[in-house]
Amino acid sequence: MRQRFKIVVEKTEDGYVAYPLGLRGVIVSDGETFEEALDNVKHAIAFHIETFGADILGEPVAAEDIYLAEAEVAVNV
Repeated sequence: MRQRFKIVVEKTEDGYVAYPLGLRGVIVSDGETFEEALDNVKHAIAFHIETFGADILGEPVAAEDIYLAEAEVAVNV
């Protein structure tokens, strides 16, 4: 069985970070290129499902239910 996931890929100073939406648990991967980060997170998703079972699968996230928001937070460093 194959399932499609929405994946967020962010460009960082060191390359790219990728994480899927709609799964229970935390899955994050990275890579030096967009393609490498995407490939790595696909492997991480498969490993996560193999390890924890199909119960971690949430409902597929519809594109209209994905929001990019900005928030200001006080940081005391």
